This record gives sequence, structure tokens and C-alpha cells, in this order.
Amino acid sequence: MTVPDPKVFLTSIFNAAVAAADPERTIRDHLPVRPRGRTIVIGAGKGSAQMAAAFEKVWDGPIEGLVVTRYGYGAKCERIEIIEAAHPVPDAAGLEASRRLLEKVHGLTADDLVVALISGGGSALLPSPAAGLTLADEIAVNEALLASGAPIAAMNTIRKHLSTIKGGRLAAAAWPAKVVSLVVSDIPGDNPALVASGPTVPDTGSREDALALISAHGMKLPDAVMAHIRSPAADAPDPDDERFSRNEVHLIASAGVSLEAAAVEARRKGIEAVILSDAVEGEAREVGGVHAAIAREVATRNRPFQKPVLILSGGETTVTLRAKGKGGRNSEFLLAFAIGINGLEGIHALAADTDGIDGSENNAGAFADGSTVSRMRAAGVDAKAMLAGNNAWTAFNAVGDLFVPGPTGTNVNDLRAILVR
Repeated sequence: MTVPDPKVFLTSIFNAAVAAADPERTIRDHLPVRPRGRTIVIGAGKGSAQMAAAFEKVWDGPIEGLVVTRYGYGAKCERIEIIEAAHPVPDAAGLEASRRLLEKVHGLTADDLVVALISGGGSALLPSPAAGLTLADEIAVNEALLASGAPIAAMNTIRKHLSTIKGGRLAAAAWPAKVVSLVVSDIPGDNPALVASGPTVPDTGSREDALALISAHGMKLPDAVMAHIRSPAADAPDPDDERFSRNEVHLIASAGVSLEAAAVEARRKGIEAVILSDAVEGEAREVGGVHAAIAREVATRNRPFQKPVLILSGGETTVTLRAKGKGGRNSEFLLAFAIGINGLEGIHALAADTDGIDGSENNAGAFADGSTVSRMRAAGVDAKAMLAGNNAWTAFNAVGDLFVPGPTGTNVNDLRAILVR
């Protein structure tokens, strides 16, 4: 089998995965019935602006609304206002967006419809501290969560107990209007109540669960935060609450669907594809080591899959910060992977976040192959030292292997694609 340019091939796989989560196509398939009253569109997440633009195109009727997305992720809308705010650490623009979203759904009637466009990233974009807490407290919590290595589901269970908008509270504020949530999942397992900490979708996670997670991950949170989360005031609405009885939740895109699309694209190009899982979690460098072991086994022993093959996985790994280098979970995964396949020919990999941004830099991830570590060494970079310092971005930048597709307009978690020739 000949792949003239593995980077071109792997990029096409990424593009196929992203196309499967295209907002216009997925929203068109899940349009609610037009109401007798008003239609209010609200939303939050890194894909919410593109979702709003798509909704405007396919909705046959009057609408108004407001959504918040990350800086640089906006889209042109005529009737739905787009606000941009900070991610992954909240800022004052997000605080104002939360206030206005709650205001937007206030005073509605049972004849009105609220359409909530929710995608990953909404947790940071919707700071709305509970009584007695401040934006500075929410920022401190987010920073602690990001450094803890906790999985995204754990982070969002904690966040929803410190907020006046998360954990179903935004939908509760819209009562008695009907709320239809269209959700693009970036959560392993695809629980819509955990996407963006569920502003319109409640779940059963309790503050006792949140306290147990804080303890399990050794998080140090502000005293005011701990006092609040220990009090009944932190309790989130129960899913059985009457205010949610008329609502609908539709999962319109997910990692599983996108991985299947990636596999179809590979087979179309003559390469067999296998999907390990769409819900891989764990420390990024450790997951990278495991994937490297599988790739080595295929490359050297032709098992458990016969080469040529494309090995795919999705989900969301985590990074426990040990230093203050530049990086993200996908580049850290891939640096560990590169170390694990060092010197082996015929293995090429791409790891990238489907929203187009990995960490705080402008890359979605990076490419690697069996020569990556030696090329880094030639550029004066020690791959193992870079991994130890959470500095994967710097390592891949040194050899020109960063992957920079720009914002994609969707977010169905991470895509890892490993080609073994």
C-alpha cells in the first residue's frame, strides 16, 4: 500500500470526522415543531456560533436569541446575537453573557419555545457564580480543575454546584416555556447533562459527589467555594423537577459518529480501519504509551490488526500539570506516542481536538512518526525532557509538525488516527 503523503491522508481523516458533525446537517435532522409563541435561541460552547448560523438557515419562522462562544470562534448571524468570551479560563465577558442569557429566557410563557444550542467549552464560557462567590472564585476553580488531571465528567459535576446557570438552571429559568436542547457531545459516554455542565439538562450528580471528586483529585479550592458546596444552597435542580417535564434533549453529534465517518473515509481510500473506543480517558502521556504499544505490535508482529491499517480512537484525555510549558492534551499524548515508536518506520499518527484548538495555543494537535524524536534531537530538543515539562507544543513546533486547521465550528472531542503501513 502506498500513501504518497501520510500527513495529507491523516488530514483527510480528520476532515471527514469533522464533516460528520457539521451543524447545518445535524440540526436540520432535529428541528423542533414551531411554537404558537416566540422562538428564543440560546447557546454556549466552542461550536455554538456555527450552530446558530446553521439554525438560522434551516428554521422557517421568526427567531431571536443569544449565544456565547470562544474568542475567535464567532460566525455571521442575522437574528441571533453572538458574544465571544474566554476559554478555558472564564472572564468578565462570559459573566455578562451568562447574565444576559438568564435575562433572555425570563418571563416566557407556555406557548414559547427555547432552543438551546450546546457544545463543549460551555462550562468556561458561562461563569455565573452562586450567591457569596465571585468571578475570581470561578476562575480559581477552573484553574484548579484544569491542573488536576480530573476527567471532564468530574470537572463538570463540580462546576454545576457552584453556579446559577449550570446543572439545568438555565432551563429552569425558562419555565414554563418548552426547552429543546440540541447537544454536540464532547463527553466520553455522551451524557448530555455533562456537556458544558448541562445548563439546560439536569442530572442526578449531587454535591456529595462533587465533594468526593474534589477530595479524590486533591484539589485545593478557595474557602468560600468549599463552604458553599458543603451547603444545601449548592444543590442543583433534580431531573424530576416539574420545570423539565416538557423539555426535549437531542444528541445531534458525537465522537462515535465522527469516528465511524473517519473509518469510512479510510476504507474509501483503500485502508482498513479499526476503532478502539470513542470514550478513551486517562493521563494523556499514559494513553499515548498504550497506543504506541499497539502500533508497535501491529508494525512488528502484524497483530492484533493486520497492516496496512488505520487505528482510530476518541474521547478526552487529561494532563496533570507538572510544569508550565506550552502544550495540550493531544500534543502531550502524541509526544509520549512518538517516544514509544522511536525508530520504527511505517507508523504515522495525528492527534487533534476536533474543535481546532488543543490547549491554549493555535494548533489542534500534531503529527508524529518514527523519526520524530530523532528530528527533535537534531533541532536541539530533548523529547523526554519536553514531556516531563508539559512542553509538547514547543517540541513539535521545533520540527514543524504542529497541526493548525483553525476553528472547525464543532466539538466532538479528540481524534487519534494512527496509520501503520
